Amino acid sequence: MIALTGVQKKFGARVAVHDLTLAVPRGEIFGLLGHNGAGKSTAIGMMLGQVWPTRGEVKVCGHDVTTQRAKALQKVGAIFEAPAFYDYLSGWRNLEILSHYTAPTSKARIQEVVEWVGLTGREQSKVRTYSHGMRARLALAQTLLPQPDLLILDEPGGGLDPEGIAEMRQTILRLHRELGLTILLSSHLLTEMEQLCTRIAVLNQGRKVFDGLVADVKAARGRVRLKTPDFAAATALLRERGIITGSSDEKYIVLGEGRTTAEAAKTLVEANLAVEGIWQQDQTLEDFYLELIKRKDEEVK
Repeated sequence: MIALTGVQKKFGARVAVHDLTLAVPRGEIFGLLGHNGAGKSTAIGMMLGQVWPTRGEVKVCGHDVTTQRAKALQKVGAIFEAPAFYDYLSGWRNLEILSHYTAPTSKARIQEVVEWVGLTGREQSKVRTYSHGMRARLALAQTLLPQPDLLILDEPGGGLDPEGIAEMRQTILRLHRELGLTILLSSHLLTEMEQLCTRIAVLNQGRKVFDGLVADVKAARGRVRLKTPDFAAATALLRERGIITGSSDEKYIVLGEGRTTAEAAKTLVEANLAVEGIWQQDQTLEDFYLELIKRKDEEVK
């Protein structure tokens, strides 16, 4: 649904995106991660034809965005940067006006999207009376007006309270499940991205530093938590015996190939080193992301 090949974007002498190649398969919920200034918004801007690439090819729904923008974006709905509405008009009237930017939309279709995002009963209220969560749902309703095949959502949960974030998550999952939409998400909410996305790409300083399945991230490098009064002595012994290959943060150990937590615990107990707890701990997306960015930043230094 989205294919970027060798894309670069320069703003004057500054290179915002370096040689980016990225593919978003049909039917995925794909997460684009990165800190502020990593190049996420620039990449999304190029996908939507709002930022022109310096070089490279950007295709959306099979069409080149730079030469066939109308065709490329015909079946795309997007939230990009802060959505703007007419506060003195109703949510319904805003949707009517916004629909005319692309093509006139029937009342039946507007009612349908209002129901999809959970605004039924408040669609005739003025937008200035809406909570932040209701504004977010109105923005999502706008993206659904053209009956899209692809949604591109930049920080859809930005500024929401925990309840609003949970509601947005459930809505996105329902749209994916029941309408079969392909969804590209950009967000700083890593826990939400872990629950929503099937695949992610990570940008750092304009470069792609990871691209893969969330399931593989969580399964890879499953760490072992070791709780002991003398972590340094315990890890020194385990490393000497070849049971571990590394340790981190004075609480995690990395077991050697074929080694087990039971073997590590037995070795420590036999050496009269107390073991208060030892257990396998899956790697979270947040753990993976923070460690990856730290490692890449250190490589640059």
